[in-house]
Amino acid sequence: MSAATTRSRTPDRLCAEAIDLARTAAEEAAAPGVVGEHLGAVSEGDRVVTHFFECKEPGYRGWRWAATVARASRAKIVTLDEVVLLPGRDALLAPEWVPWSERLRPGDLGPGDLLPTDEEDLRLEPGFSGEEEPPPNSVLAQGLSEVAEREDAEVVPGSPAVQAGPPARGSITSVAEELGMRRARVLSRYGLHVAADRWEEAFGSKTAMAQAAPATCATCGFLVPLGGSLGQAFGICGNEFSPADGRVVSLSYGCGAHSEAAVMPTPPRPPLPVVDETRLDPFPLRPAADSGSVPAEGDDEAAELGHS
Repeated sequence: MSAATTRSRTPDRLCAEAIDLARTAAEEAAAPGVVGEHLGAVSEGDRVVTHFFECKEPGYRGWRWAATVARASRAKIVTLDEVVLLPGRDALLAPEWVPWSERLRPGDLGPGDLLPTDEEDLRLEPGFSGEEEPPPNSVLAQGLSEVAEREDAEVVPGSPAVQAGPPARGSITSVAEELGMRRARVLSRYGLHVAADRWEEAFGSKTAMAQAAPATCATCGFLVPLGGSLGQAFGICGNEFSPADGRVVSLSYGCGAHSEAAVMPTPPRPPLPVVDETRLDPFPLRPAADSGSVPAEGDDEAAELGHS
C-alpha cells in the first residue's frame, strides 16, 4: 500500500476555503459565463483539494470544471495546481472509440476507397512459400543449418566443380507466377468457413424464400457450379428473374424461379359432349296453318250456336 493511500482524506481547511481562487482559475481557462455554481470539494491528499464547479457550456451537459489547489507544508499560502474539465455521473460522453476495421460493414466501400488487409488476417494464408528455403535434397535441409549458423560456416554438398549456384532470391515467386499462381495469399480454411456461413445465412435453406420454393437450387438449370471445395455446397444463380441473380447461393436454397417450375404440364383433352350444343335447330317465326286444334274453315251451324 502506498503512502498516499494511508494519508488522511479530510480536506485541508485552507485549501477547502480557497473557493475564490479555484473559481478565478476556472473562469480564466473557460469561456466567459460558462462556470456555474460551486458543487463541492474533494481531498486528493495532504493539503491538496479539488473544487468542482458547474459547467454551463452547451453540449457539455453533466460536465464539471475541476480546479485543484494545494499548499506546501507549514505554509499559509494556497497555490493553484491545475484546471480541467471532467465528466460527471450523468455527463454526455462520446461513444467508445472503435477501430475502423471493426466499424466497417458490407457495402461501405465506395469507388476510389482502399481497404488495406492486415498482414496477420486469419482469413488469408500464403499462396506459396519457401522463397528462402533450400531445396529438399540440400545438405542444409538435413538439420545442418543450425550448425552452419553457429559455426559461421558455409556447408555445401560435393566439390566446388559440381557446385550448383544458389537459388536466386524470389525464384519461387517467379515459378509460381509462371504457373499461374500470381496470388501471394489465398483464402485460409477459416476464411472459407466465414464466407460459407455468411452466404448460407443470406441465401440458405433457412430463408423464407427457400422454405416456400418448389425445389432446391441443386436441381435448377440456372445454377452455375463453383470449383474447389465450395462447389460441394454453393453455386452462382444465373436467373435474371430470381432474387439471388448473380449471388452465391447454397445448393439447398430455392425460389419460385426454379427452372423446372416453369415447365407446364400438357393440358388434358376435354371429353366429347353428351349433348351436342353445336347443331342449330330451325324454328319458324310463324306457326303453320295446320298446327292448331281448330280447323281453318268455319262451320255455319256451329257459328250460329257459338263455339265453345
